Amino acid sequence: MQTVETLNEGLKRAYTLKITAKDIDARVDVELKRVAPQIKMPGFRPGKVPANLVRKMHGPALTQDALNSSIQDGIQKLISDHKLRPAMQPSVALDDGYEIGSDAKVTVELEVLPDVPTPAIENITLERLSVKADDAAVEAQLKRFADQQKRFDDAKKGHKAATGDLVVMDFVGKVDGVAFDGGTGEDMSVEIGTGRLIPGFEDQLVGVKVGDETQINVTFPDDYAAAELKGKAATFDLTIKAVKIAGESKIDDELAKSLGLESLEQLSGLLRGQIEQELNGLTRTHMKRKLLDQLAAGHDFPVPPSMVAAEFEQIWAQLQHEATHEEDPEAALKEMEAERDDYLAIAERRVRLGLLLSEIGQANGVEVTQQEMNRLIAQAAQQYGPEDRNRFIEYVRNEPMAAAQLRAPLYEDKVVDWLFERAKITDRDVTREELEAAIESEDGFATGTHHHDHDNHKPKAKKAAAPKKSKAEPKTAAEPAASASEDAKPAKKTAAKAPKAEAAPSTDEAAKPVKKPAAKKAPAKKADD
Repeated sequence: MQTVETLNEGLKRAYTLKITAKDIDARVDVELKRVAPQIKMPGFRPGKVPANLVRKMHGPALTQDALNSSIQDGIQKLISDHKLRPAMQPSVALDDGYEIGSDAKVTVELEVLPDVPTPAIENITLERLSVKADDAAVEAQLKRFADQQKRFDDAKKGHKAATGDLVVMDFVGKVDGVAFDGGTGEDMSVEIGTGRLIPGFEDQLVGVKVGDETQINVTFPDDYAAAELKGKAATFDLTIKAVKIAGESKIDDELAKSLGLESLEQLSGLLRGQIEQELNGLTRTHMKRKLLDQLAAGHDFPVPPSMVAAEFEQIWAQLQHEATHEEDPEAALKEMEAERDDYLAIAERRVRLGLLLSEIGQANGVEVTQQEMNRLIAQAAQQYGPEDRNRFIEYVRNEPMAAAQLRAPLYEDKVVDWLFERAKITDRDVTREELEAAIESEDGFATGTHHHDHDNHKPKAKKAAAPKKSKAEPKTAAEPAASASEDAKPAKKTAAKAPKAEAAPSTDEAAKPVKKPAAKKAPAKKADD
């Protein structure tokens, strides 16, 4: 095989490989000897079919396989001989003029990982903002549970419904006097004042009594889910079947027992632990942001454009999705386009931080163990049905890139924790409001490049489509595509498509909200909302 370098510019490389027909035929001969004993043909005993007939029958397929394996081996040798570290899977293209029996000319294009300078981590200083889970936070959560568990008793005859009462009704919705699909229901319960129904609906229930038949007028919001009802004026014919008054909400052992626990003390302890976990998550979010800012400010080196492009595509796709849920999607998309360069800078920063974290981790022996990897795979497999779980597990174990995407978030967190252990940390007690304000404050993160909530820093300009994820930890491309060459599969006759960056950004490790024990909610339904 002959190799010629055709491009060496920055991080971009290109080569042409010439694979001779003789080399391909030699592989075909080896394969013929392997498969010939298995070939069956009328008139011949098993394994006795002449080689020339086997070649005639299966030659094209065997030649194509031999060509593919030659290209694959050629790429591996190219990467090894030139000591390349591909950033993404190489793009491979077979010359259009190739014909069976002739030499094959293959073009290989790739980007390599940069030489990352030794990260400066000796003087990292961080402030740990801590919030105590006080009694007030626990009591507030207990009250929320008690409100959810409150009972409703039938009101006295003639009682007029008021805010906080539960109204049970049958209803028929109409637009221009014609009932619309999904607008009719029976025995619907709604607690007045919860805002579960479309604007104006609940307000007009104030004053109704059992037995009333009344009509109310509403206008569906412009962002209503059903397109045919957006902005439409409608009427609802109501028949009031019951009006119920809320009983007193009690915070006692009975409340805990209704939630499957033994006592109020046990419920309070559980809530305190969950609140502490949430607050610790917020503290870690703030520290991680400050850490990444210091790393970003102290390092600047070129990063592979293909990795930046892949990262940008992910950011952009998320922003586009979130823009569709804004009050004015068109304006949100327009503002996004105006700030495209900002998001490209965010993508570049995230890739650079990912490479830095990877360099730190590799240089200091940080790794994800096989046991941890098995646990990650098992957890991810739970999102699939029983019949698909084994297929998913098999896929991840056979596809390096899929495994890298699962591994990246945990790897990043382990490197961050390693850095936390070596940083100079000072502690300061703050309120929850102060901590959340620090997380959302731009001024608190001025040491890094301006970037968006995907890296949990917002550019100076407010973004109409900005996702509100202030409690989520930063995302970086934590693991470089050092093993991309292991899966550089050539196309048969067309250029191989480059996959997503193997340095898959980690998923946001959001500061998880307090998990509520299963509470029985007051019966209330949304009217097509």
